[in-house]
Amino acid sequence: MKLAIVGATGMVGDVLLKVLEERNFPVTQLLVVASKKSIGNIIQFKEKQIAVIGLEEALQSKPDIAIFSAGAATSLQWAPKFAAAGTTVIDNSSAWRMDASIKLIVPEINAHLLTKNDKIIANPNCSTIQLVLALAPLHAKYQMKRVVVSTYQSVSGTGKKAVEQLENEIKGIKTEMAYPYPIFKNALPHCDVFEENGYTKEEMKLAREPQKILDDRTFSITATAVRIPTAGGHSESVNVAFRNDFDINEVRRILHNTPGITLQDNPDTNTYPMPIYANGKDAVFVGRLRRDLSQENTLNMWIVSDNLRKGAATNAIQIAEYLVANNLV
Repeated sequence: MKLAIVGATGMVGDVLLKVLEERNFPVTQLLVVASKKSIGNIIQFKEKQIAVIGLEEALQSKPDIAIFSAGAATSLQWAPKFAAAGTTVIDNSSAWRMDASIKLIVPEINAHLLTKNDKIIANPNCSTIQLVLALAPLHAKYQMKRVVVSTYQSVSGTGKKAVEQLENEIKGIKTEMAYPYPIFKNALPHCDVFEENGYTKEEMKLAREPQKILDDRTFSITATAVRIPTAGGHSESVNVAFRNDFDINEVRRILHNTPGITLQDNPDTNTYPMPIYANGKDAVFVGRLRRDLSQENTLNMWIVSDNLRKGAATNAIQIAEYLVANNLV
């Protein structure tokens, strides 16, 4: 199993390498790939020293699987080249997610759709993954009609420059700005760029991607995405209107029994999901379950997950594990 990590020196690339090692993914040759300025740098993996190579050299090596975490522009240019060479590409960027010919995969939900012919596979947006993992079993039971989601997203979702901005602001050091405003002691209702409709790209990803993953356009989602000064972990306040009524204890049982979900829902003991506890873990944590008293058949819940792990690296590696286990590469 020859595996390439494209964007190995970035924040997600670093977590990809950690998760690969933790899960003991069956890699026999690892190619660590990055931009020209990083070529020749050394990355350690499983006590081995591996030199960073460029995309052209990686392409010529014809890896079995390539996990891309180097941005949409790189993926649009290079993923088809790797696919044409026989490599199965799992792409973390937004480049292919809404392409009708490309599957958008959360393994617990729809990995069964994958075949050997899928040479480019899209990894959903980090906020989408944790949202849809909690929504999918409830939609199957009660049929969602409308979802309203507000996100509280870590600076790590923007990248190293944003993390450095927060750290330097905490220390009182003037720094290069990743955001148009300070993030320390602040909340920015601005994740990604604004589109003509007034929503940000992040908000529109949350509206569109779950419909594709669940292969269902009978429900709608509206979102407000907010950046907050947490170091790791995205949180979401979610209001779900169902077509059918539900029993709150049954909702708890469904979520408790859903692979990938950890239920943390006991107000008596102040037990609820928080990014400080989700950071570094692969689970999606769900709590604050309660009926919306303002309208019928409507549920409120709170969802938290580590955006760099399940929201990116772990989900991609789970896709790779499924491909290997089912002889699809």
